[in-house]
This record gives sequence, C-alpha cells and structure tokens, in this order.
Amino acid sequence: MISVNAVTVSFGGYDLFDNVSFLVNPKDRIGLAGKNGAGKSTMLKLLSGLQNPTKGEISKPNDFRIGYLPQDMIHQHGRTVFEETATAFEEIQKLEARLDVVTHELETRTDYESDAYMNLITELTDINTRMDIIGAGNREEEIEKILKGLGFERTDFHRQTAEFSGGWRMRIELAKILLQKPDILLLDEPTNHLDIESIQWLEETMQTFSGSVMLISHDRQFLDNVTTRTIEISSQKIYDYKTNYSRYLVLRQERKEQQENAAKNQQKVIDQTEALIDKYRAKASKAAFAQSLIKKLDRMDIVEVDEGDTAAMAFRFPPPALSGKIVVTVENAGKVYGSKRIFKDANFILAKGEKIALVGRNGEGKSTMMKMIAQQVDFDGTVQLGHNVMMGYFAQDQAEKLDPNKTVFETIDELAVGDVRKQVRTMLGSFLFGGEDIDKKVRVLSGGERGRLALCKLLLQPYNLLVLDEPTNHLDIRSKEVLKKAILAYEGTAIIVSHDRDFLADLTEKMYEFRNGEVREHLGGIVEFMEKLKMYRLTEMNTKSPFVKAKVEVKEEKPKVDTQADERAKEMKLINSQIAKSEKEIERLDAEIKLFDDKLSDPSQYQAVVNDKEAFAKYEALKKQLETEMQNWEAFQAKLEN
Repeated sequence: MISVNAVTVSFGGYDLFDNVSFLVNPKDRIGLAGKNGAGKSTMLKLLSGLQNPTKGEISKPNDFRIGYLPQDMIHQHGRTVFEETATAFEEIQKLEARLDVVTHELETRTDYESDAYMNLITELTDINTRMDIIGAGNREEEIEKILKGLGFERTDFHRQTAEFSGGWRMRIELAKILLQKPDILLLDEPTNHLDIESIQWLEETMQTFSGSVMLISHDRQFLDNVTTRTIEISSQKIYDYKTNYSRYLVLRQERKEQQENAAKNQQKVIDQTEALIDKYRAKASKAAFAQSLIKKLDRMDIVEVDEGDTAAMAFRFPPPALSGKIVVTVENAGKVYGSKRIFKDANFILAKGEKIALVGRNGEGKSTMMKMIAQQVDFDGTVQLGHNVMMGYFAQDQAEKLDPNKTVFETIDELAVGDVRKQVRTMLGSFLFGGEDIDKKVRVLSGGERGRLALCKLLLQPYNLLVLDEPTNHLDIRSKEVLKKAILAYEGTAIIVSHDRDFLADLTEKMYEFRNGEVREHLGGIVEFMEKLKMYRLTEMNTKSPFVKAKVEVKEEKPKVDTQADERAKEMKLINSQIAKSEKEIERLDAEIKLFDDKLSDPSQYQAVVNDKEAFAKYEALKKQLETEMQNWEAFQAKLEN
C-alpha cells in the first residue's frame, strides 16, 4: 500500500531519519514508538504528504485515500456539529452530481453499441459501487452513529461548533475522517480529550476498520488493544516489530542486551588485536603481519548499542500530615450551571488512606466535583473536609495555569518554604529539570514539561489529600508509570480523575461513575467497571432504537436479561441504601459512646457516671447496639459482594 524507500529527513544539518525503509500493508495496525523528538509526528506528516523527505521517496497507489488527524489543527466555524460533520461526504456529493450527468447521457443517447456508451455504463457501475462502499445511502445514520460513539448527544448536533472546546472540535474532525472511510488512518494522539467510553468505542472501531492504521499514543492499553505491529524510531533508524506495544518493550530490551553483549565481545577482539599490533609493529619480520591486523580493524563494522531514552521522573510524595478518619463527606451534593443541572444527590464518604477514581463521560460533572471538593465553585448540598485535612489540588488545566514569564526554578522556589527551599534544585532534578533547564521560561516548555512542572508543586507540602484531575495529561508512558507508583506508595488519601485505563488499573479500590445526572458507586477497579460498562452498552443497544425510523424494534420481545438486569440494579440500590443507613447509625452510636468514654476517662466525672445506674445501663446498651449494627453492616456488604 505505502512504500517508504531509503528516506532521509534532515533539519539544519541534523538527520532525523537516515536511509529508512519499510512497507505499510493492507489492514496493518501499526503503533509508532520512540522517545520525544525521535520523529514520530514527522513520520505521519511524511506519509500524509504534508512534508517531503530530503532524500528517498514514499510511494502510494493512485487514488489512495489518506485520513490524517494531527495533534493541532485549524477548526472551521459557522456550521452546526451535524453540518460540519456532513462535509465529510464531499466525495458522495461529487459522485451524485456525476451520476446525474451519466444517467442523463445514457437516457438520451442511442449509440448503444459504441465504446463511448459502454464506457458510460462502466462508469455508472463504478460510481454505484463506490457509493455503496462509502455508505451514500445512509449518511445521516452514519453521522449519528459516529458522533454518538465519540460522546456527542443528539442535543449537541444542532449547536455551533464554536461553542465547543478544542477537545470536542477534535472529535468532530475525527468523525469526519472516519466517515470518509480512507484506505489508511494516520492518527497523532487520537485519545487526547476522549473519555473512557469514547476510547473504548474508538478501539472497537479501529479493530473493525477495513483499511490500515498507523498511530501515535501515550495510552498503553489503547496501543495494546489496537496495534499488532510496532515501528520504533531510534537513532535515525527504524526497528520493525510484528507485535503490540507491551510485547515490543520486552523484545526491545532483549535486542539491547544482545547489542551490549556483541559490543563487549567485539571490544575484547579489538583490545587483543591492538595488543598484537603494538607487540609486532616494531619487529621487521612481523611488520607485514601487524599491517594486516591494522587493515582488519579498519574493515571491522563497529557494533552500535542504541541510545535508549532512560531519563525518567523519580519522586515520592512526602509523608502526609495526620488527618481524621473521615477525610471528605459529600451529602446530597449537586451542581447547576444556568438552566442545566449537571448532577444531583451525590453521596459518599472518603475515609483516611482510601484511593478512589471518578469516572464517566466528559461533561457529566467529574471535574466539577473536584472543584467542589477544592471549594472553587458554588454548589448545592454538603461537601466537607474532615479534621486537619491538607489538600493538594491538581486541576485539569494546571499546566496551562503556570505563569509563562517565570522560569522553571522561580515557579517552584516562590512556593517553597522552610527547609524545602534548600531542596528545590533536587526536586526539579527528579522531574527531569537539570542544568540549564531550570532557567528556561515556562512559555518555551513542551506540554509534557509543563505537566511535570505542575506535578512538582505537589511535593512542596505534606498534603494528606490529593485531588488529581487528569494528572496524566501530556505525560509520556514512562512518566505515567512513575506517577502511578508514587500514588500507590502514597500513605494519604487520593481522589483521581483519569481516562487512562492502564494508569487506573490496580490504583483505586472503588469508583464513582457520573452518568445522566447521577453519581453511582462501583466497588472494584477499572477492569471490573469496564466489564460492567460493556454490558451496559450492549443492553442499551438492544433496548434502544438508534433512529426514529426503526420502530419495528419496539415490537420485538425484550430479552429476559434486561429484566434480570433491572431487578439486579434495584436490589443493589436497596442494599447500598441499607449500607448507607447502617453507616450513619454506626457513626451516631460511636459518637454517643465516645461521650460516655470521655466522662469515664475524666476523674472528676467517673464516679458520678458509675453511680448512675440508668446512665451506665444506657452505655452498655449502646455498645451492644453498636456491635449488632456492625454485624448488620458486614452482612449487607457480603450480600452486595455476592
């Protein structure tokens, strides 16, 4: 399909690629790997035709269609979401116009036996075939299917594109590319700004896509689920692995070890040869032998060990200050923006040391809840921090909020107090800001560098509650792994919003899903949640008609599994309600018992309490009630798990 032949790309005397060659075959699923600056995005631009190589050539078949999604793009305005997405069918509109011309000619011509007439019939067949392939007959259904898969609601279809953020406008561009059904998709960070459901939908779409795919992504699970081939760009060369990203990492390490062993063995041979040359060079009878050894060394191809990008963040969050057992209490909380209610009646309690994740589609209120906990927006209900809670808040746009006119060092130094100021350079070094980097202005930093600098600010205080809203934005895969390990080792409490499934895996004990204005608790991690989500989507697809015209589906008998799922949901809701009531009762009993305990521990009140038989009997009764209620709570939890 695409042939890259001896391509070299040079910038200012530096070779980004040096004589690289490879083929992109039909139905390939390729992930591009390599350190930042290796040339991954440049390779996509070369294949898309937006950039030309310095040497070599890139060959493609005639009429080969390419769909290219860059990281940054210029968005068009003045249309609704639906209208802008419909521009993807420009080819269909041209085909329809040509079809009218051909049909009219066939109707009016009478030279049935001529070559020209036969050519028109052939063209008519070709046009109809092509229109069938690109779905000309069901344009509106295709547009709706793609837009909904990418997270848009029907109410969004008639809104102006200018009303949406850059992330949502990127989704519109992705929708247009998918609707054009190109022969190859070139995607540069396609999961940026997508929520978990949209990423999962995109995965499924990529797996069934009829053409080839080449992509760049920092989402490890997305790469593993989509790609079956990995092309690494390293030291101006190309290394081709017929496997996904995780397996590629293993094979790359094996390759590097082989190179290192080969280099060591070769160096031994070189050392021995040089010793012989030195030994026999001065002897007339052995001069010819010494010269032959010198020529042997000159002809030897030196084994090169690839320079790996081993630089990685290395940090731990400082030991947290002591806090109360209850860190965050949310009761009947909700948020309204203008006439739109985002969510209501959110209820949960976060205990000391817990790590939870907030998940759900974009726009359902996850970041809003984080702002409510950080007391940055008004809201309904109660959101209360516990005793002695010190909160470190990382906002979704934290990296963009950094002062662009300050240096890296000034950004951290101005917030550091006490002994921490002596460690600023060390801290910055642990986030890969060393040497002259600390004197760079923030405005010249890359997105990844800004993300690391914003994270560094969380180390300046012994926070016992971390509120992290999309902390992995702009971070590469290795940096995400370091951050994940730091959170796992963190002894405090954490609330995390992330759409990166690999990052969330084994990181949190439970999740709260924001969906359709409600907040629901899910016990377990992201893997269990994704399984539930997949089942929910299948059930939704079976029970809801995607288009108005498909009314026949209403007459079909509903699968029994739907009824069972409804009953199951009602039962779980009842159990959760019982657990919540039990927890409140335990809290009340515990508080009353504590009052008695305080009196009994006070020498001035001890005798009076003991002598008051009625009060002492109440104290004993409270303890029995607490024991019984604890047993009830355990029984409810066991029932919920079953």
